[in-house]
Amino acid sequence: MKSISTFNLQYAHRFYGFKGEAQYLHGHTGIMTIEVEDSINEGVNMVFPCNEIKKIAWSVLKNFDHALILRKDDPILPAILEVYEKQGIKNGSPQNTMVGEAFRTELADAYPECRLVVTKESMTVEGMIKITHELLKDKLNISKITFVSGDNTASQEYEIHSTKDRCPLCGILLDESGVCHKCGYSKN
Repeated sequence: MKSISTFNLQYAHRFYGFKGEAQYLHGHTGIMTIEVEDSINEGVNMVFPCNEIKKIAWSVLKNFDHALILRKDDPILPAILEVYEKQGIKNGSPQNTMVGEAFRTELADAYPECRLVVTKESMTVEGMIKITHELLKDKLNISKITFVSGDNTASQEYEIHSTKDRCPLCGILLDESGVCHKCGYSKN
């Protein structure tokens, strides 16, 4: 069975080197759906609490919300960083309250202090799915991710090879020691 959560993302990007409208800097409202598959946790009668899926996924996805996403070789990237530096917002500002966990992967690097994600490839719906799965695959049993942005939609399904050890009292993941950080349950 699956638990399903949806996320709304507002972002700006462009396809550097693309011959078409998307070569210009433009914005989108994106909707991402993450499906988590596992056995039903008998203690709470659910696969995974959707509010926990949201918390885990949003800690990473908020890097993309109200952010600029550019390919690392895009020549406007240094100009953007220069403007941010002149404005005094490159290293953050008091108004930047959506700071996610910074990350560095083979596909993308997040700079949450300046609301910027730098990618290896142009940020397509397919690219967003690849990055999201890479960031969350060890935290959630993701069976499918769908991302809709403008007229573009992509979806990817994944095989689940294991179950996650979850608390029988509240359904969330147990830590490496078998303890629930939410309610204090201990497996041992």
